[in-house]
Amino acid sequence: MEHERIIYIMEYLTNQTDEKKHVTIKNIQEYLSCQTNMNDVSPLTIRRDISRLQSAGYNIQVIHGAHNRAEYYLIRNGFTFNEIRFIVDSVSINKFLSDWQKQRLIKKFEGLCSAEEVHQLISRIALNSQAAPDANLLDNLEKVHKIISQKRKINFEYGKYDIHKQIRYYSKRRNLIPCTVIYFNERFYLKCMDEETEAVRTYRIDRMKYIKSGQQTDKKAVLPRPDGVVLDIFEPDDFVFVTLRIKKFLLDDMLEQFGTYASVLEDDRPESVLVRAKIGVGVGFYRWVMKYGADMEIIAPETVRTEFYKKLSEVLNLYQE
Repeated sequence: MEHERIIYIMEYLTNQTDEKKHVTIKNIQEYLSCQTNMNDVSPLTIRRDISRLQSAGYNIQVIHGAHNRAEYYLIRNGFTFNEIRFIVDSVSINKFLSDWQKQRLIKKFEGLCSAEEVHQLISRIALNSQAAPDANLLDNLEKVHKIISQKRKINFEYGKYDIHKQIRYYSKRRNLIPCTVIYFNERFYLKCMDEETEAVRTYRIDRMKYIKSGQQTDKKAVLPRPDGVVLDIFEPDDFVFVTLRIKKFLLDDMLEQFGTYASVLEDDRPESVLVRAKIGVGVGFYRWVMKYGADMEIIAPETVRTEFYKKLSEVLNLYQE
């Protein structure tokens, strides 16, 4: 009965207290009497149980007030409530998780909160009802991370849409060494290295299935470190200093994307500024520039400007009579 009583007291402090909400010995007595049929538990016994919990490492705080009144609350180790709320918000808007996966994850975090904090979580969250992909992203991530930690090659089937809007899977059983998982533009990607050619391969993790570990590999697969701004998940051809003429209303967007890599210069055109940054240049870069239309111009280097002109000419040829 003694161990059972302590468990009930701990459960009550966990669910009913936090740094803003406290309880008294009388509150605990009433809970034990009404909810657990433990009647006539003395205040001295409850105080002794609380002391034993404190000695066991639970951070139970006591506030002494007027008329010898004491109030107790539990500070939970680990996440703060604001951290839990941020994580729950992130889970709720994740488009890769189904509703039941979101509910399951959020329920686990609710177990770390008091009843009042759980109410705050519920009042803030609106679950996204958008359908999730067929692949179980969480299971895929777990398998991928495990294979990376075991230093093994990876085998899987990879899916792409066909003209009938169906995802068709094909086998990836080459000498792929999984290197790292990257979150980019709201998707999870696996970066692999081909053991024979050392070429970097990139795969969407939600498009993978039948993931299995392959042979042990002693080869240390090290991905090249980005030496500038990365605008695409795929590897650029090279990193070069690029000067862009942009309309001034784009400056905030550019500085957010380029960060410390960027420098800003005055332009002789009053409606524009010049932005210079070291950028990974490849197919993804040219597509990125195209989306800004006439609001962005590549000024230098000449080789990048010329290559972009060729790509624009190819586009223009599609629309000529």
